Amino acid sequence: MYLGIDVGTSSVKAVLVSPDQEIVATASAHLKVERPHPGWSEQNPESWWRGCEAVLDELSAGNAPKITAVKGIGLSGQMHGATLLDAGDRPLRPCILWNDGRSDPEASDLTAASERITGNIAMPGFTAPKLLWVSRHEPEIFAKVRTVLLPKDYIRLKLTGDKASDMSDSAGTLWLETRKRDWSDKMLELTGLDRSHMPRLFEGTEVTGTLRATLAERWGFSPRTVVAGGGGDNAASGCGVGTVAPGTGFISIGTSGVVFVSADRYRANPDGAVHAFCHAVPGTWHQMGVALSAAGSLEWIADILGGDPGQLVSGLGGAPTGPGSIRFLPYLSGERTPHNDVAVRGAFTGLDRAHGRGDLVQAVLEGVAFSFKDCLDVLTMPLGNPRQLLAVGGGSRSRYWLSLIATVIDLPIAVPADGDFGAAFGAARLGFIAAEEADPIVVCTPPPIRETIEPDRLLIDDYADAYRDFRGLYPAIKGASTK
Repeated sequence: MYLGIDVGTSSVKAVLVSPDQEIVATASAHLKVERPHPGWSEQNPESWWRGCEAVLDELSAGNAPKITAVKGIGLSGQMHGATLLDAGDRPLRPCILWNDGRSDPEASDLTAASERITGNIAMPGFTAPKLLWVSRHEPEIFAKVRTVLLPKDYIRLKLTGDKASDMSDSAGTLWLETRKRDWSDKMLELTGLDRSHMPRLFEGTEVTGTLRATLAERWGFSPRTVVAGGGGDNAASGCGVGTVAPGTGFISIGTSGVVFVSADRYRANPDGAVHAFCHAVPGTWHQMGVALSAAGSLEWIADILGGDPGQLVSGLGGAPTGPGSIRFLPYLSGERTPHNDVAVRGAFTGLDRAHGRGDLVQAVLEGVAFSFKDCLDVLTMPLGNPRQLLAVGGGSRSRYWLSLIATVIDLPIAVPADGDFGAAFGAARLGFIAAEEADPIVVCTPPPIRETIEPDRLLIDDYADAYRDFRGLYPAIKGASTK
């Protein structure tokens, strides 16, 4: 048996997986985000540990024989979170999360070096700018920092006593020289740190340690249970859906949106605000475009219209019939790819008195689809087109939306059969590989596909024209946006 633990933003989730990779049990615990000031986003690291304890208590209570058979545990988690520990490994302050925008000035200060060394623009959501912010605004706390960990790696410390991280998650700190898969002394120096503040680096498939004896006894694990390096949430999701071989990719339609493509070598495109990171498996990298408001945009308009998101989309019919006359820019929280703009905000254009609820919903779905094309276009410049993308996330339950996205990006979208192939499942696969010294390509296979949705050839030109209209709106609205 194998266990995957995912430390998300809204919950801690654990999945218990059999040797034939069937999920036999799951558990989750809710997490709360604190927003003490506009643009800030924080969590108490101890809340992750309480959530981890809760899910393992639940799993061990109902699956005692299976827990005893667990040989490997994999970890995944929200990326970029700055977890600052003192000399006694106690958190010095709440963790500054991935969607916290306070360190925009600090990110600007680091961008030139980061582009040159890591291949990535320094965005305020990444970890290194957050430490520079702490050094400037909370110097008394910065002076006490002895270790900086990412969220999942804080859980690793609690589980095993080891300060370790994997390449994929560490690449999102901006302290990793991504090509070399090693810490960059220069990037650390620019934020007042050095290697002594960093965890040891491992591949996501490597063993980083074993469970503490007291915890193994508490939950009924074997004392020989190993813990794998694991991965950042998107890299772990890539393992979960079998996006490991070069040229394979997935599209995630969650609260935020992600286009993820695996590669066999390091390639960077900072001019397109592309994330060029290490993958969670050895000798592999990936590129990723991020749209900050994907399904979140649909949830937003549903709240305003007072309707259920699924029912609002169902009201549009079974498949798109062509672009509407309204354009929507889904920049409700700023945008990462391709603009790297925390200040820009969303907008509707082309509104008319004749427009109704359905027109607004259609515009939102189209705006998000156009944002995915923005992401894919800057990914494909260095990587070449993937043959198809596999759909994951809550938004992938809408066939209408998937057909729209497939037509806008002009790529088939494969829809998995029912099942959970997310980050926790991918983490369990990494635990499997570490425990068994297995081949990642053999273990991380794609799930069974229920349906492949092809682009609508009759509508491709019409949506291409609408996309050109969409692309022209960002420069026009940028100057009118405020934080």
